Amino acid sequence: MPARLKNMIFLAICVVWLLPCHTFADGGPASGQPWRVPGLGMNFVCVAPGSFMMGSNDGEDSEKPVHRVTIGKEYWIGRCEVTQNEYQRIMGSNPSYVKGINNPVEFVSWNDAVSFCQKLTDRERNAGRLPSGYEYRLPTEAEWEFAARGGTVSRGYKYSGGDNIDSVAWYIGNSGKAAHEVGTKSPNELGICDMSGNVWEWCLDDWHDNYNGAPSDGSRWSSGTLARVIRGGAWYCSPRYFLVAFRGSYLTGCTYYYLGFRVVMGSISK
Repeated sequence: MPARLKNMIFLAICVVWLLPCHTFADGGPASGQPWRVPGLGMNFVCVAPGSFMMGSNDGEDSEKPVHRVTIGKEYWIGRCEVTQNEYQRIMGSNPSYVKGINNPVEFVSWNDAVSFCQKLTDRERNAGRLPSGYEYRLPTEAEWEFAARGGTVSRGYKYSGGDNIDSVAWYIGNSGKAAHEVGTKSPNELGICDMSGNVWEWCLDDWHDNYNGAPSDGSRWSSGTLARVIRGGAWYCSPRYFLVAFRGSYLTGCTYYYLGFRVVMGSISK
């Protein structure tokens, strides 16, 4: 084979290897790559598909039984909790009790969080930046825990990002009884911040008292109740609430100065 032809083939292989393995034809991020919403500055981290053991046999009854969940499609999750600035720009108001543009938005109900996601979806779909079959929404409880644990690169930490609570979370021992600017504590293995501490985060799923009958594919789990799952603990909590498997709930209309959320860009939920 002529040397010139060999060089051309080698160059073509290199170019293919350097390309992302998948790019959405109708806008949005490349597979495996981070994403920043244009004009808003909201940053997302890609979570690769994978399996993990969800729950804990050492915690509350609501965390049992431990069960395997396999998430078959990648999704993008907010690097940080939604900030007051981001919420204001999408919703036109800032309901937070303690104001700070880079602080997590709080005093938002589950209904408010869902409305934010719907408006963001409409905005990005109209701009041609949202892949077909995808939407902005709250994370399912399984997506939340998988990301908090570090996804496929998890090191098995107690809290999201480490075993030292002071390095990864704002909690009762260091918060001064208030939420803090997002992203100021150490991130977890995926580069996600504040999944332990700062404010509680709403999830998409209806509340169940335990994991008996939970879906094994990480999809939304419905029950018909008005209670929704919250995760991650908040600035007023003790460390036990920050364990990656700990879960709680509030009614959909509840608003408190420690309730916030983060957003996922993922497959449209059913």
